[in-house]
Amino acid sequence: MAIDAAALRASYACDPERSRGRLHSEPASKGRSAFRRDCDRIIHCTAFRRLKHKTQVFVFDEGDHYRTRLTHTLEVAQVARALARALRLDEDLAETLALAHDLGHPPFGHAGERALDRCLGAFGGFDHNAQTLRVVTALERRYPAFDGLNLTWETLEGLVKHNGPLTGRDGKPLGRYRAHGIPETIADYDQRQDLQLWSFPSLEAQVAAIADDIAYDAHDIDDGLRAALFSLDDLAAVALPGTIIAEICDAFPKLDSARRVHEFIRRLIGLLIEDVTSETGRRLIGLAPRSADDVRQAPSVVAGFSAAMAEAEGAIKEFLKTRMYRHERVQRVMSEAANVVRDLFARYSTHPDDLPPEWRDGLAAMDEAGRARHIADFIAGMTDRFALAEHTRLFDSTPELR
Repeated sequence: MAIDAAALRASYACDPERSRGRLHSEPASKGRSAFRRDCDRIIHCTAFRRLKHKTQVFVFDEGDHYRTRLTHTLEVAQVARALARALRLDEDLAETLALAHDLGHPPFGHAGERALDRCLGAFGGFDHNAQTLRVVTALERRYPAFDGLNLTWETLEGLVKHNGPLTGRDGKPLGRYRAHGIPETIADYDQRQDLQLWSFPSLEAQVAAIADDIAYDAHDIDDGLRAALFSLDDLAAVALPGTIIAEICDAFPKLDSARRVHEFIRRLIGLLIEDVTSETGRRLIGLAPRSADDVRQAPSVVAGFSAAMAEAEGAIKEFLKTRMYRHERVQRVMSEAANVVRDLFARYSTHPDDLPPEWRDGLAAMDEAGRARHIADFIAGMTDRFALAEHTRLFDSTPELR
């Protein structure tokens, strides 16, 4: 017996039948909802495939078992679907947002992003959320009638606002955008299709965002343990992990190390998902939203951890920052990776003939800012291995990132 997805969907969930549509009108799909169609377009796009060889924390040649942007993205999608199912949201939209959230990341993770941001310092900087929007609305060129993937309004607003509103009702930038303003890519697109930058996104976007936190907390611990940057005994000093580890040791005193780690990761993910489900459900009762727009216009974020879990999860992040992200080994590799990005940007800026033919077209007609952004688009689309190959082609010496 077929399950009626619409009957299971809560009133506050996004309804694909009531989507605000696409920038370019298209006939509806006969067999897929609007959000399922978005999800399929993400999976089949070039930028999604490139995530396979983009850094999460460890670059590709440091080991076969560390997470990449792609495996991270798939884990985020799994958590997002679990949360969406528990909260009776549209699972396809939550999955779409999870799968697309990192499409704008350049090679070498946050080190590559920081390097490109410095390279574009005089031209508005580089923001991976804005670059994701740029990828799905302009840089992916697959269809004869338009650039980009022509995704629904709900997907685009979720990608842009998954961390919350970008402006106040008065249009003034909020948070990290207060200092330098809204990225040009987002501001320009918002003029074409109003994404309501002043509101919260849908609950599907909110659970995709917190799924990102859950996934990288868990898998960065797993990768850090595998890389021997810290041990389970070190992690046991952190409140929540310590409680979980003690419970596992009591229940399975003779368990081997590998299984103990897996059991720890499994239990941690489960506890975080359960807490978000419970806390978000509690907030929904208080808000009593009757539509997705009620969620968007709520006075504060709806999806989240309880106060106690937020404190515990913050302690995990602080541990990872100190023991992993700022570890000398990781910092050294990322510093060298950032230099690769800066070298490539400088080279293409002074020797544009080194760009591939398709990336040289129209370059002469661009102003300085346009050329810089164009070169950044090319570099941001690179995988780690292609960036290193290009550096080897153009320079006498290229670092071994390991």
